[in-house]
Amino acid sequence: MRDESTPLVEVRGLRVVGGRPGGAETTIVHDVDFDIGRGEVLALIGESGSGKTTIALSLMGHARTGCRIAGGSVKLGGTDVCTLSAQELTALRGRKVAYIAQSAAAAFNPSRTILDQVIESALIHKTMTKRDAQAKAVELFRALALPEPETIGKRYPHQVSGGQLQRLMAAMALITDPELVILDEPTTALDVTTQIDVLQAFKSVIRRCGMSAVYVSHDLAVVAQMADRIVVLSDGVIRETGGTEQILHAPAHPYTQSLIAAVTPTDAERDAKAAPAAPAPLLDVRGAVAGYGGRTAKGWPAKLILHEVDLRIGRGQTVGVIGESGSGKTTLAKVIAGLVPATAGQILLDGEPLALDIGKRSKEQHRRVQIVFQNADTALNPVHTVERTLARPLAFYHGIRGARARQRVAELLELVRLPQAVAGRRTGELSGGQKQRVNLARALAAEPDLILCDEVTSALDTVVGAAIMDLLRDLQAKLGVSYVFITHDIAKVRAISDDIVVLYAGRRVETGSRDALCAPPYHPYSHLLVSSAPELRAGWLDDAAERCHRPLVPIGERENEAELCPFLSRCAMRVDGVCNRTAPSLRTLGNGAQVLCHRSEEDLARFQAEPVPAGGVTVQL
Repeated sequence: MRDESTPLVEVRGLRVVGGRPGGAETTIVHDVDFDIGRGEVLALIGESGSGKTTIALSLMGHARTGCRIAGGSVKLGGTDVCTLSAQELTALRGRKVAYIAQSAAAAFNPSRTILDQVIESALIHKTMTKRDAQAKAVELFRALALPEPETIGKRYPHQVSGGQLQRLMAAMALITDPELVILDEPTTALDVTTQIDVLQAFKSVIRRCGMSAVYVSHDLAVVAQMADRIVVLSDGVIRETGGTEQILHAPAHPYTQSLIAAVTPTDAERDAKAAPAAPAPLLDVRGAVAGYGGRTAKGWPAKLILHEVDLRIGRGQTVGVIGESGSGKTTLAKVIAGLVPATAGQILLDGEPLALDIGKRSKEQHRRVQIVFQNADTALNPVHTVERTLARPLAFYHGIRGARARQRVAELLELVRLPQAVAGRRTGELSGGQKQRVNLARALAAEPDLILCDEVTSALDTVVGAAIMDLLRDLQAKLGVSYVFITHDIAKVRAISDDIVVLYAGRRVETGSRDALCAPPYHPYSHLLVSSAPELRAGWLDDAAERCHRPLVPIGERENEAELCPFLSRCAMRVDGVCNRTAPSLRTLGNGAQVLCHRSEEDLARFQAEPVPAGGVTVQL
């Protein structure tokens, strides 16, 4: 009979080293100690390179290529996994300890059905018959709140959404009833509206099964919803350990305090105001239409990605563009840059029309509008040094070469707060934050009037992302540059933007000032985005379920569906006979925001102030 008071996991003096064969080794994890109780969820939190995933993998007796466990012990249920043979580790993994990775798409075989892959571990470990495993899988699908649990397993991975695939990967991990499950950044790649569903499903199943879990993340707000205790890591060293409430509200170590500060806007950030918009905007996008496929009778693409989107931005201002994946955010940036020619609409720069195709724009127009992409790894040439990368736009746009170019490269590095030694390095020698600064410096080399920032912080840790945000504000103050800041993070868009555009399914459903989007009333979709963003407090996830998942009013047949509100199928405020029959028009609210909605301002405010049954508000059309 097992002793429930004994920790399930006991880690003592864990040391992991890395290096090339025959070369010098570097210590990655330094003498780490911690326990995990039975039924406890422990979070490992820190920046990239802090050792989170390395430690989590060691709980399975695994070290990544180029690394090895060099010392200490990792006991799971009293067994030191560091002493097990390869055969014994195979028996352990997937049976007593399971792993849920960040990328579900990479974990599934696209050529096999989901059900076959979910039950595979149970069959390999011979914990149950195939029929019992299939029945258990359906139970897990239901517990994880997956649609059509009886039949979803018959689909292939590409036939379900990203959030559904992430939950299906959890079912794959849990099918054998492991004692410990490791969740390695399982929601990082998901939109906030999808993330909340996945987090709720994970938390519910972990509670119900009474298993222990390790949650690896750099997002404190997410960790606050999942963990009983938190271990804070930096450079492979434990900086602080404590209960979730203590870490969030009374952090003792300066590094932990810096993590908290990075996700807590300061008064200066909230109160900062950019220069007022000029009478004539720097950029004016009017009725932009973009898509692919054949042409309709109107001459528009059969599959629309952008549907008559407007956007205006003044000099020295920032307009935030927010929405889920697939909402058209990146396409809008590419349309403005001319990389994706709009099918219809106009783009004006200082009142002068820009050609919709980048190939038809002048070099001067190219110079004035620059784009910084999300993934610096693919945006920067790995063969070139940083100096060569920055020298190219200097030569192309300004004819600057030789000693003057080297001097200007040094100035650009100083501008983006990088040491001069970086100039001689290649991108593979830089951290993620450094690469993004080089990416930004390359855009600044053109001396543009407008920079299109496409999810420039989404691939970065909280602290590094906050530093990039601070840099963007500083550059704007110094240079007067304007930004279109594209993100799916409501906190970031509020922190940096003067005005905000909310996109859903390629339509502009709300436009307003930052202040207008800091308090209701909002468009129902904007309200969902705001309600789905995790808050830095324990218990938020349990409260969020009621706010984000209200019952939908049944509606009849839809007429002219292409012209109806794009949010109709998900809207808890929809009105039968109105929303499914008539296209909404833009309403201007008292705070100056414009919303694409049939509901009155009073309806929106009342509905969003407190939970009420769907349809339980007065309709004023």
